[in-house]
Amino acid sequence: MNQSSITEFILLGFPVEQQFQSLLFVLFFIIYTLSITGNVVIIYVAKKERHLHRPMYYLLINFSFMEICYASSTVPKMLANFLPGHRCISVGGCITQCYFFFVMGCMENYLLALMAFDRYLAICHPLRYTAIMTTRLCCMLTAGCWLASFLGSILPTIYISRLSFCATNEINHFFCDISPLLELSCTDTTFIKQYFFIITWIIVFSCFLLTLVSYVSIIWTITKISSTSGRQKAFSTCTSHVTVVAVYYGTVIFVYVRPTTRVSLAMDKVVAVFYVVITPLFNPFIYSLRNKEVKDALIKLFGKYFTFS
Repeated sequence: MNQSSITEFILLGFPVEQQFQSLLFVLFFIIYTLSITGNVVIIYVAKKERHLHRPMYYLLINFSFMEICYASSTVPKMLANFLPGHRCISVGGCITQCYFFFVMGCMENYLLALMAFDRYLAICHPLRYTAIMTTRLCCMLTAGCWLASFLGSILPTIYISRLSFCATNEINHFFCDISPLLELSCTDTTFIKQYFFIITWIIVFSCFLLTLVSYVSIIWTITKISSTSGRQKAFSTCTSHVTVVAVYYGTVIFVYVRPTTRVSLAMDKVVAVFYVVITPLFNPFIYSLRNKEVKDALIKLFGKYFTFS
């Protein structure tokens, strides 16, 4: 009877005292600003320097752009939630946020797998790398990932848009994630929970398996390199990507691919902070500080403005 009464949701966010709300706003605003700035710098450097115009860095440009969109789909609304009277979000806005969050989540999985495949070709098949991973193929693979992400996220979003919400309108999260949203529905959500779990399981573990197989092959190839400097150079091209993969999949598998448990939504919120807020901040620094080519390009472009020790 009251299905049409809910036109907006209230995002509870982080239930802390007002003085801590202000502190969290400043903290997350600084993190978000640094995240956007860092990823923009990565894109600028990779596009500006001609010697970085290679498939590896073309994928890195897409990855940085995806991180900007990923953070921007959730963090601005989270920051607004810290301000008094700004915790409401319309039902349509909530579903739209879910859609773009799905898109960027899928894209991150695809790009991580594609970047692992690129490193596999570069290290395991160096003589054939330029012939296989051409600019045309790299562009086609990346475009296919974006297309699959946008199209594949439509169906679960349609299911969510057809749910009925007739009880409380308070979402126990800092953005419109699917788990707390389903908790509010008075419609039978068994099917969509199973569907979402299966689809997420397929996407996450297929990409994770491709990444894992790629790096097993890479490690096996590196162990056969006779020179120590050669092994170190090969490892240096992979360590940054391995770090990002470990952090991302560790948090995502915990939140979305685990079986149904009694883990609280409060714990999900804490874990979500890592892959929504922290990971987009760390990735630019991981890829730049652990990559000599990127560091040299940064020094070349910005050396006249800053002093590097």
